Amino acid sequence: MKDFIAISDYSSDEIKDLLEIAIKLKRQFFKKGNKPIFRGKVLGMIFQKPSLRTRVSFDMAMRHCGGDALYLSPSEIGLGKRESIADVARVLSGYVQALMARTFDHAHVVELAKWSDVPVINGLSDYNHPCQGMADALTIVETFGMKSKGLNVSYVGDGNNVAVSLMHVCAQLGWNFTIASPEGYDIEPNAVEIGLKLAKKSKSKLNFLRDPHEAVKKAHVIYTDTWTSMGQEEETAKRELVFPPYQVNAQLVSEAEKDVIVMHCLPAHRNQELTDEVADGPHSVIFRQAHNRLHAQKAILARLFDVV
Repeated sequence: MKDFIAISDYSSDEIKDLLEIAIKLKRQFFKKGNKPIFRGKVLGMIFQKPSLRTRVSFDMAMRHCGGDALYLSPSEIGLGKRESIADVARVLSGYVQALMARTFDHAHVVELAKWSDVPVINGLSDYNHPCQGMADALTIVETFGMKSKGLNVSYVGDGNNVAVSLMHVCAQLGWNFTIASPEGYDIEPNAVEIGLKLAKKSKSKLNFLRDPHEAVKKAHVIYTDTWTSMGQEEETAKRELVFPPYQVNAQLVSEAEKDVIVMHCLPAHRNQELTDEVADGPHSVIFRQAHNRLHAQKAILARLFDVV
């Protein structure tokens, strides 16, 4: 692995390998603390979008394993504006041992990886969110086991970047993925095409529906996300008229399997896409899921640094 840009870039075995490393590092962390396998390494963190989980989890992942992290704000970088992306990549490659970029435009992450001499990690783009997808998979595996082929994962809401990575990791691991989204808010066709190819190999099923109640039948996982993502604020009023039927509430959860878990990548707009009753209820794993960003990203970094 040179970079970590999309889950679909790697084989099913490579994704499973990352999950196994994440499980091992998480156990090690809670038992005696992680070994300093990142000693002498610094992760440069480029942010176009603000973040709680991405910034803190990557920073702590480096520190827990003996390394360090450097936060670079939008005003300091200005990707493609103040300085070309190619030049930024080549300059930073001489200062740090890896880069993480959280951007609006997916092409910016791809361009960074093209010109960088050190590994580049996609911390989020408008196309996908692979680090979140790995944390999601880790949470599901912890709940249902690694050999959980045929598991039913249902996503309810906007077919956004989080949905893309969730769909791809499900297809890689042989889990059935169903999404219920309003017309006009579907996952982009290119991502669906990739997902279908992955699902064909793993013999999992992808389903694209409109009705959230139909989507959660026999679901072991119900996943949702905010109706309006960062950068879409001007669409808020319109989306608030479209998405209420897709709210994950107690009634919807009751229509799934009895052992269903409810997931959300956070931040949540409580009592919009997800009710308080569900977010704080017995089926919710949203905080364990958030904490797993730390452990999944340690695994990604360990593989990119080639220290495991």
